[in-house]
Amino acid sequence: MELRQLITFRTVTSTLNFSRAAEVLNYVPSNVTMQIKALEEELGVRLFDRLSKQLVLTTEGKRFLNHIEDVLNKLDEARSIVHDNEKLSGTLTISANEVVCAYRLPAVFQRFRSQHPGVRLIFRSVPNLELKQTLFEGNADIVFMLDEPIRSSGLAVEPLVEETFRLFAAPDHPLAKRTVLQLDDFHREVFLTNEKGCPYRTMFDRSFEKEGIDSITYLEFQSAEAIKQCAISGIGIAFLPEIVTEAEVERGELVALPWQIPDLHVYTQMSWHKDKWLSPIILSFIEAAREVLAIEEENKQVTGSKESVAADSE
Repeated sequence: MELRQLITFRTVTSTLNFSRAAEVLNYVPSNVTMQIKALEEELGVRLFDRLSKQLVLTTEGKRFLNHIEDVLNKLDEARSIVHDNEKLSGTLTISANEVVCAYRLPAVFQRFRSQHPGVRLIFRSVPNLELKQTLFEGNADIVFMLDEPIRSSGLAVEPLVEETFRLFAAPDHPLAKRTVLQLDDFHREVFLTNEKGCPYRTMFDRSFEKEGIDSITYLEFQSAEAIKQCAISGIGIAFLPEIVTEAEVERGELVALPWQIPDLHVYTQMSWHKDKWLSPIILSFIEAAREVLAIEEENKQVTGSKESVAADSE
């Protein structure tokens, strides 16, 4: 069993694709295939199931990965001690949902890449509900979640930015010209939301149920972009974070309705497994995320204060 086979195995588990793993490792795809085949023959078990064009870890593969992660993390730790004063290099795997990926992480990636160009970043978009599991299964080093404040015995969780959610509609929507809305105004309206199970969709449902509205018509989507475009087209009222709609509101394509959703506290949160060794690469990325998103949070608070002052003056 060779070290390069173990590194290749770990890379394939993060990409679940031989060709993408080959790109990450600067190998030809056939080399990756041969290494995995040799590893499976030596172990006497199948590590991956080949389901059509999709790779899936077998039960034995998952068990093997847990032990390999420990071995390779120890090796990374030893290397970092030896090369403590040299430039960082290696691979870092990040996961997040669509919204965080599109609107929060690009600036973080840019900051980190400018500081550590020798580190290879792998990003995997993962639905919010599956993000925690990627850490427990060792498929990501750091994840970013959009949720209520999370408490976990197995994960370290750090809230970074509080996200404001609003209701948005097209400018010609009947409710868009109103300065005050009542609960009755929402009867017979169509709400454009994420699918059931999404944490902030659950909070949305809960807030309206508390107000006595339990018969809401929904159109459900997996994509925030789809929700936004349907709202612009006048199909219904979108429930989205403000950060997703900033450009459309500025261009006059969407209007924020005058309705505050009570008891809705959602944060972009950074998380990693508590038992994972935080290599210099991981620590550097955590610090970059803190720096960039701390500025975002500060700007958000300043903007909110200005809006509050303007509202009071009116």
